Amino acid sequence: MSDRVMDIFGVDVFNEGVMAERLPKKTFVALKKTIENGEELDAMVAEVVANAMKDWAIERGATHYTHWFQPMTGVTAEKHDSFIAPATEGRVIMEFSGKELIKGEPDASSFPSGGLRATFEARGYTAWDCTSPAFLKEDAAGVTLCIPTAFCSYTGEALDKKTPLLRSMEALNKQAVRVMHLFGESDVTNVSCSVGAEQEYFLIDKEKYLRREDLIFTGRTLFGAMPPKGQELDDHYFGTIKERIAAFMKELNTELWRLGVLAKTQHNEVAPAQHELAPIYATANIATDHNQLIMECMKKVANRQGLACLLHEKPFAGVNGSGKHDNWAMITNTGRNLLNPGKKPHENTQFLFFLAAVIKAVDEHAELLRLSASNPGNDHRLGGNEAPPVIISMFLGEQLEDILTQLVANGTIENTIQGGKLLTGVHSIPYIKKDATDRNRTSPFAFTGNKFEFRTVGSSMSVADPNTVLNTIVADALSQMADEMEKIGSIPGSAEFDSEVRALIRRTVKAHMRIIFNGNGYSKEWFEEAANRKLPNVSSMVEAIPYLTKEESVAVFERHRVLSRTELLARAEIHYETYSKAINIEAKTMVEMASKLYIPAVISYVERIAASLSAVKSALPAADTSVQENLLIKTSSLLSKAQGALELLKEKNAAAAKKEQGKEQADYFYAEVVPAMEALRAPIDELEMLVDKKLWPVPTYGDLLFEV
Repeated sequence: MSDRVMDIFGVDVFNEGVMAERLPKKTFVALKKTIENGEELDAMVAEVVANAMKDWAIERGATHYTHWFQPMTGVTAEKHDSFIAPATEGRVIMEFSGKELIKGEPDASSFPSGGLRATFEARGYTAWDCTSPAFLKEDAAGVTLCIPTAFCSYTGEALDKKTPLLRSMEALNKQAVRVMHLFGESDVTNVSCSVGAEQEYFLIDKEKYLRREDLIFTGRTLFGAMPPKGQELDDHYFGTIKERIAAFMKELNTELWRLGVLAKTQHNEVAPAQHELAPIYATANIATDHNQLIMECMKKVANRQGLACLLHEKPFAGVNGSGKHDNWAMITNTGRNLLNPGKKPHENTQFLFFLAAVIKAVDEHAELLRLSASNPGNDHRLGGNEAPPVIISMFLGEQLEDILTQLVANGTIENTIQGGKLLTGVHSIPYIKKDATDRNRTSPFAFTGNKFEFRTVGSSMSVADPNTVLNTIVADALSQMADEMEKIGSIPGSAEFDSEVRALIRRTVKAHMRIIFNGNGYSKEWFEEAANRKLPNVSSMVEAIPYLTKEESVAVFERHRVLSRTELLARAEIHYETYSKAINIEAKTMVEMASKLYIPAVISYVERIAASLSAVKSALPAADTSVQENLLIKTSSLLSKAQGALELLKEKNAAAAKKEQGKEQADYFYAEVVPAMEALRAPIDELEMLVDKKLWPVPTYGDLLFEV
């Protein structure tokens, strides 16, 4: 198997190996400088690369190419053009120029822009992101060369998620390199953020999926009573993978490996029908591209396998939802992980410096991080005892917390907690070295050995937003701390220098210790303690959006040229619009399902009970019919309650449409429409437990979660 994987891995990618083989050496070197150092790309280099890329793609069966980009819809977009160009005598030739490689021109007014583009202002540009390799996708349309690109308006504003991400990577690189030079390490010329995005998802039978309008239109079940069994036995987590799911995973791995995606880990997750895929780390923009490909491939492969892949954060009430843990680190061009504490972290001043910068960044901009992981679906997941709480805090573990506590209290660090041996009590089990600290799955932002894991991100989301925010706020913290370092007069590496840097670390950590919490994030006591610490408790997406345009947020983004005030205002409008549209679709779907499916089914059941009651009384006037009578009364009562809730939801949703678009409308959907939706669901779910299963119009949770 390993030989086969090695044979297929990256075969559909125009990667460095292919470029080294197909490009003239001079061109290859010039392109590498652009990729690694951000140097401007010469037009002639682009022409040569385009020709080589075209030849490679055509040899692999490609007939079309597309600029593959990531608009603010959260998914990818593409417009396909063929390579053909007219030639003499009615024939065609295959052409692809450097200009076509570098620039595309999709309609900018048809994507979410938050007012950056009006309907009559249609021009937008896609620009080649040469730091992310081109790749081939094959489907019913044939083979297409996909060129990762950024997407900007005619006036230069970012209309996508990748452009701000690339800008934030440059900002982080600039400040991290600056710090390394202040430490005397002039050989460090580049610091990149490395990202690994774990992807959770559900798989259900496609035929059953197609019988649920709520899953089709919204990605989640808007109705549904819990079956007798859920996840309480913990038997699904890491359990034996079913044959049908294993076949899906095998095909998915093959597709991803061909695309150069380092799919590494696969297993059953906690909830029934829930699974997870985790890749090996890559540079942030490539990891973002790869995660989009992972989600796309999951949908395609599931469809081919007669399954449906659900990426919604909470497709089923009552069982765990799905997240996307975003693992983040900083890596130098010399191969060093700046978040690796080493064997003696208490002596590693440079590590403690970067750790302090992250602590400062998260504490000062917790609301921005919270917003970066917000979407309508994640509102159903966050804050429950299955996912991180909405209060952003940092878990460092006993070892690092002890080190920082000593530093803050005493100004010195005398010792550090060590891992020791794992004692199992079984002599035949090999010796295992134990980590110095435990893990904490209730923490939104946890240090996990040599990286931070941002656990709040939702499963359907692009990881571009959280990493854009994380890169920017850490760059800002590093910039401020570097300003302080520049005042130090002693020589880097000297005892005096180390002492003054540690004093800076101490001041920084002391000012931001409130964000560090190693305990149970689900406990009531933590919410009380967090309030005492004055940590922000932002319970919903709608409440989080205003933080994007606060003066402090605008200042940090503009300081590092990641997003302008105009771009931030536009994104806030898109967030409000996205929320309102998502809830509106859910509300209309509930109205349709209740009106056309559930209420008619319940009426049929009530008529059947009434007929049965009448028949028994007619045949046996003295018979005890209390069971039928009580069932008829209860069912009729719930039916009346459902009808009343249905009318209220119609009224609330109609009123929402009349509100001013933007914050006012989103606030109304959150405060009025969402509770009305919950009020309609309650009696319908209760009726599901009463009505004859043969009459129930849709597959139940038991059918969806356990019959795969």
